[in-house]
Amino acid sequence: MAIYVVRTGDNVDRIAAAYGIDVQELIWANQISYPYRLAVGQALYIPRMPENGGGEKRPLYSFGYAYPYITDDTLAATLPYLTDLYVFSYGFTAEGELLPPAADDTRVVQRTLAGGVRPILVLTPLDAGGHFNNHLVTTVVKSRSTQARLAGEILVLMQQRGYQGLDIDFEYVEAADREGYAEFVSRMRQTLNLYGYPVTVALAPKTSAGQTGLLYEGIDYRLLGAAADRVMLMTYEWGYTYGPPMAVAPINMVRRVVEYAVSEIPPEKISLGIPNYGYDWPLPYERGKTRAESISNLEAVQRAIDHGSEIFFDETGQSPYFRYWQYGIRHEVWFEDVKSIQAKFALIREFGLTGAGYWQLMNFFRTNWLLMEELFSIRRLANP
Repeated sequence: MAIYVVRTGDNVDRIAAAYGIDVQELIWANQISYPYRLAVGQALYIPRMPENGGGEKRPLYSFGYAYPYITDDTLAATLPYLTDLYVFSYGFTAEGELLPPAADDTRVVQRTLAGGVRPILVLTPLDAGGHFNNHLVTTVVKSRSTQARLAGEILVLMQQRGYQGLDIDFEYVEAADREGYAEFVSRMRQTLNLYGYPVTVALAPKTSAGQTGLLYEGIDYRLLGAAADRVMLMTYEWGYTYGPPMAVAPINMVRRVVEYAVSEIPPEKISLGIPNYGYDWPLPYERGKTRAESISNLEAVQRAIDHGSEIFFDETGQSPYFRYWQYGIRHEVWFEDVKSIQAKFALIREFGLTGAGYWQLMNFFRTNWLLMEELFSIRRLANP
């Protein structure tokens, strides 16, 4: 595998010739748009020639979250690299009645099944207004009747729609619901496993058992790791919409979460969460006022090209970033590229994790999948 960082004066023809590959292959692999301009500092994935062989490939459970309105083209391009597709998201009422996504999920479920990938139903505490409501979490963990109705409705829906598993993504769980939440996950697993459906759970990115804050206190890694078939570490959003400019998933912070996770949960049950997006912040940053724009990794590079900005790479966070001016406003952009993804894959291999999960799959980022395919053997399950 090779990664090339663009220098001043480079062009696609010169880079392709230097590596002895076809220029169209380089353009395709990196989704470089006509007229094939490059940004200084841009990291390019160099496709491996077949005669170069490859090292040992570990099996990898590959999945990601997608809204039901994902385009057919993006879905078709992504499915060959997935084990599961997590369809976001069903909510529920205080009585345990399932609430469907705002967009109909029939198309995406059917196309996912046709692609040989398991569609997974994602359950979040969304109320009838489409808002996250952690009071629903308290209600469901304290009521066996609500849990029973919810489990029953999920089973019926799975059989009707073709879903092949359940992912529970509850955030901001109250500290008082810590044990009850784990027991709820365990009961859902016991019920759904009887019908052959796995149950996974998404975990807030903790670095210690006693970590304070509403996002963390109700999440018990040891209990939830035992309760679910698999877990995903939500190792992203250090840089976020309302926060100061920084890497979305700095590898030094991601490492701390993984180190804690493997002390509580068997590594073979753990998937590493990976962001498939970046943020563009207007400067100066003002707490409570500044709002970053979420952009795709490809859009980030295009902005650097359009504004003649050099892309830099933060070695501590292992993440690319750049700055530019537009309409008199300074901007700072952090995103993911093939180098930052490589660092995350290296972490998966180092700690013996067995999965990679993406938030989210609405934009196709080909170099991520080509790199994954080169380093891992993607698990595909027969007859999903």
